[in-house]
Parts: sequence; C-alpha cells; structure tokens
Amino acid sequence: MNDQSMKAAMERGDGPMLAADGTPLKKSLARALRMQKIRALLLVAPLLIFVLLTFLAPIADMLFRSVENQIVSETLPGTTATLDDWEAGEGLPPEPVWRAFYFDLFLAAEAKEHTRLGSRLNYEFTGMSSLFRGAGRGIDDIGEDQAAAIIELDPRWEEGGFWHDLMSGTGDADVRFLDARRDRLERLTGDRYDGDIGFSPGAAVVDLLPLTARAYTDWALYTVLADGDAVIEVTPWEAVPVALFLDLRAADAAAVSGYDGPGRGDLFVAMLAARSSDPIDFRQSFIDLDEDFAIPTIWETIQTYSNRFTPGYFLNAVDLQLTPDGVSARDAGQRIYIVLFQRTMFMSLLITFSCILLGYPVAWILANLPMRVANMLMILVLLPFWTSLLVRTSAWKVMLQQQGVINDTLVWLGLVDDAARLVMINNQFGTIVAMTHILLPFMILPLYSVMQTIPPSYVRAAKSLGATNMTAFWRVYFPQSVPGIGAGSILVFILAIGYYITPEIVGGTKGVFISNRIAYHISASLNWGLGAALGTILLAAVLILYWAYDKVVGIDNVKLGG
Repeated sequence: MNDQSMKAAMERGDGPMLAADGTPLKKSLARALRMQKIRALLLVAPLLIFVLLTFLAPIADMLFRSVENQIVSETLPGTTATLDDWEAGEGLPPEPVWRAFYFDLFLAAEAKEHTRLGSRLNYEFTGMSSLFRGAGRGIDDIGEDQAAAIIELDPRWEEGGFWHDLMSGTGDADVRFLDARRDRLERLTGDRYDGDIGFSPGAAVVDLLPLTARAYTDWALYTVLADGDAVIEVTPWEAVPVALFLDLRAADAAAVSGYDGPGRGDLFVAMLAARSSDPIDFRQSFIDLDEDFAIPTIWETIQTYSNRFTPGYFLNAVDLQLTPDGVSARDAGQRIYIVLFQRTMFMSLLITFSCILLGYPVAWILANLPMRVANMLMILVLLPFWTSLLVRTSAWKVMLQQQGVINDTLVWLGLVDDAARLVMINNQFGTIVAMTHILLPFMILPLYSVMQTIPPSYVRAAKSLGATNMTAFWRVYFPQSVPGIGAGSILVFILAIGYYITPEIVGGTKGVFISNRIAYHISASLNWGLGAALGTILLAAVLILYWAYDKVVGIDNVKLGG
C-alpha cells in the first residue's frame, strides 16, 4: 500500500491505525512489548545464571552421579565385552575373559586408574579394592617367561627403534585405529590428549598382529602424551611382547612368512619360538597373584556393574542390592538406610512439633506486648544467631551429659539419685533437645510476623458477643495465625531434615540422621554415587511432603506477615 492509497483509506476510515512514525500501531505495539520483555530478561539474567550455577547445576550433577557407572566399562572395556557371553553360576569365566582382563588391567595400572576401579567395586563386594591394588603391582610378572622366549632371540627386541619400525610397517597407516586407541585412553584417564605421537600403526601390521598393535599403540600414546618420552627411544612395557607372543601363536604361518614389512624375518623366527613355548594360562596366573580371583562373585560383580548406568546406588540406598539374579534384599545386619530415613522423618516432625509448642506462646507474647518491650525481648530470640552453631551444639553436649549441668542440678535438688543419672546424650533425646533449641527462632519469627497483623479488636469483639477467652482464641485468633504456623513448620522441617552437625555431636549412634550418612559417603568413604542416591531420595521425600502439605493446607495460606 503506497502513501496515497493509505491516506485515502484513512480518509474512508477503513485503514490501519498508524503510529507517529507511520508504522501500523499494532506492529509498533508488538515491537515495543518485545523490547520490554528483552529488557526485563536482561535484568533478571544475572539472577537466573546464579540460580542455574549454584542450585540447578548441583542438583543435576547429583542426579547424574546417582546412576553413573562408567568407570567399570571404561577401565575394563575388553573384559566387560567378553563377560557378556558368560553366564553367572557356571564357575569361573573362560580364558578369553582372563586374557582381556590382563590387557585392560595392565593399561589401567600404568595409568594409576585401577585403584579407582577397585574402590568402586569394593562398594558392592568387600575386598575388591585390595585385590585390584595387589594385581596392579604383580601384573608385570604374568607372561614374563613367554615374552622372554622372544626377547632372548635377538637383543633388538629390547630396542625402541626396532619396535617402532616393526609396528609402523611400510604400507598405509591405520589412522582410525590410532584415533580409537586415543579415545580409549582419554576415557580411561579423563584427560584430553592432542598432538602427534610420532607413530602411526601400519594397516598390515594391525591385521597381522591385532593384539600387539593395540598394546603397542596404547603404550606409545601413554609414553608420548602422558610421560613426554619418544617412542623410538624407549623399550615398550611388558604387555607388548606378551601380546606379540599371543598373536604369533594364533597367526597363520603363511601370513607371517608372506609379510613383507620391516622385521619380517624376525617375526617368523619369533613365531617358531612362541609356538615351541608353553602357552600363557592367564586364569592360573591371576589366581597365583591372589587366590580371591578364584571367587566367582568377583566376576559376577564386574559383570553386573559393567553397564554405563546402574540402579545399584538407589537399591543400596533402600537396603537392596543388584545381583546377577536380579534385585534382592541385603542381609539383616546391613539394613541401615530405611531405619535412618524413618528416624529422620519422625524426628524432624517431632522437632517441628516441639518448636510449635514452644514458639507459639513466645510469639503470642511478643505480638501482644508494647512495641518497645517486644523489640527488647526479640533480641533474646535473635541472640542465638550471633553464636556459632558448633558452639551452641557443644554447649548442649556439656549440659546433657551425665556429669553435666542438668544432671548435677537434678541430683542437687534430690530429684535424681546420683547413681542413676539420666542418659540424655548420644541418643534421640539429645538430638531433639539440641535441634529444638537451635531451630526455635525459625518458628518464632514467622509466627510473630503473622500475629502482628492480627487486629486485637477481633478478639475483643468475640468476647463482647459472649465468647470465653478460650473460644475467642480458638475460633478467632488461632485460625488467623495458621499461615504463620505453616511458614514456620516448613522452614523448621526443611532445616531439620538436612541437619548433620548437631546429630553428629549429640546424637551418637541412635540419634543420627540420614544426612550424616550422606556426609560420610561424600567426605570419608568417597562413595559419591551412594551419597547422591541418598540425597536424591531425601529430596524426593521432601518434595512429596511439600506436595501433600499444599493439598491439605494450601501453600497459598503460608505467609510471613502482611
């Protein structure tokens, strides 16, 4: 529509309304609203980023850690792959599994990752950690005699340059093979390895000597990228000649004799020596290292937890376990987490109820006193916030013990016999008392804030109509204070359910919460998966209770005053 036709349309009254700049008013308003939303988004963007980084990201990481189990498959890829064909309950795995385990564990031991794997599996079967540490120290001895049968043929087998030429070959390089081994090492160590290693495995060598190519390439990558040495100057580690021994025993003699790359004559002579030597019995070699390798449960555990993601942590968190036969209950002596969850919920509710009973009268008194007096008394309510939580908890430990202030006072008053002092510490009673004292201000403040907004004239009006003091309070005053009770209860309960310092100090073995076990697994046992699973279950329980509270009471009724 040109200017003349638009002007004519406006004169007729059937054209669009225009802004001052000639743009249709609807379009101009939409653009203004869009710019306003963008400005508003930019204003709140720092807060959104802060919440994302400090709140949502840690929760997402916790959820991921509660099911993540990549360490087994990434540390023992060959072992877990061969274990797929093995059925638990058939005794020990076949020889191919032990052979794959040798090469996987050798690389993991050189990269110092076998201890992490042992620690992970030790959560499921006790003794795995020490088993893997010992195997990592003695794995160099496996196949030592067979490898020596080849190396003793010619001193060049101990030269880095000879191995480099042999494995490089003369034909095309297998770049994809090299990249695959690089990715394997990166997944194992968690580090990024970029750069040229000065070596590319020959495609013909990879086809002729597959085990040797993998072992040598792994060694070359680790030697150059992790240790910073040149492969041409260093003798390969023990797994390389062992792999060559296995390849030469399994290789076709015609293929070896027809190979035209570097060291072809040496390979043929080495093949004859390998075939005249005793084979390597990997299963017996590992059992000689440690008799625990003869326990089928060891291999069943590796097979069960070979997937990248596992429900095992969540099952452990509810006193169950994942076995080759499925999910089963743990032994009676190992079932602790359900009891801790029940104790945590029960004691948190009891502490919340105690805070209501003690905090409601205090808040009512403060709300009905003159403002100057109420402000002075409010200082006493806020005073605990000016004292360290650790100091307050330690003070209760001193007061509640059998030789403490409270017991001494009761004995002095004759209420308790000196030989029968009360046991108030290292149990649930001590935890409830200490946490009620610590969390009481969090109940008083919301109650006081709401009670201040309740007009006193409502109660006076009820009394003037014939209501008793109790009736006026229960029918008029109390319903208006319920939003403060709701706000204080949510605040106290959420804080109580996550406390761990106070239960740890005064709770002993009977007064600790599930949060104490979470802290233990995060900081002491380093079982972050189980700690994350326990935390996730605790978070889910809180959200369910929050949802139930909203359905029964209504979250809209929760107020902090006004």
